[in-house]
Amino acid sequence: MLTDTRLRHLKPKEKLYKVNDRDGLYVAVTPAGTISFRYNYSINGRQETVTFGRYGVGGITLAEARERLNEAKKMVASGRSPAREKARDKASIKDAETFGAWAEKWLRGYQMAESTRDMRRSVYQRELKSKFAQQKLSEITHEDLRALTDNIVERGAPATAVHAREIVLQVYRWAIERGQKVENPADLVRPASIAKFEPRDRALIARSHL
Repeated sequence: MLTDTRLRHLKPKEKLYKVNDRDGLYVAVTPAGTISFRYNYSINGRQETVTFGRYGVGGITLAEARERLNEAKKMVASGRSPAREKARDKASIKDAETFGAWAEKWLRGYQMAESTRDMRRSVYQRELKSKFAQQKLSEITHEDLRALTDNIVERGAPATAVHAREIVLQVYRWAIERGQKVENPADLVRPASIAKFEPRDRALIARSHL
């Protein structure tokens, strides 16, 4: 059975080799020194192997690998292929639409005054497009949004920072309502934490949201 101590002391050899853990879990050690957790199983008359992840920094722990083994065994018992499920998940992540794609859909489809649409498109193109357009929705964090709004405020444009945050909020809401299972980074970046405005400024911002 594997332990963290034993895993840390595994050394590469000229050829790939395996070291068993328990319940069918094992690690494969490549000549380059990569250690990955794997599981071989039979389903519908086929022999398949699923790789749960690599061990070490940026990878998964032994405990996490054992949890994934249990999940994989449940899948096999229900007639589903863990390897194929993993491939589908990877494909769906790869094919997931970017923030830029969702922003364009929102700008076209969301009901708002045309003057507001023009203003928001301008803010999106100036402030958000270069930073977030090519990222997946799941990749953008509230820290990323906070850094962006802070930079805009430091530039002397606090109202623009609030508008940028509002656009992110609405784009994520639009995507989530259409089945995207992601967290909205704007929920943790409140307008009041971006900048303080005088009553006249608040009225101007409120009118621009109509």
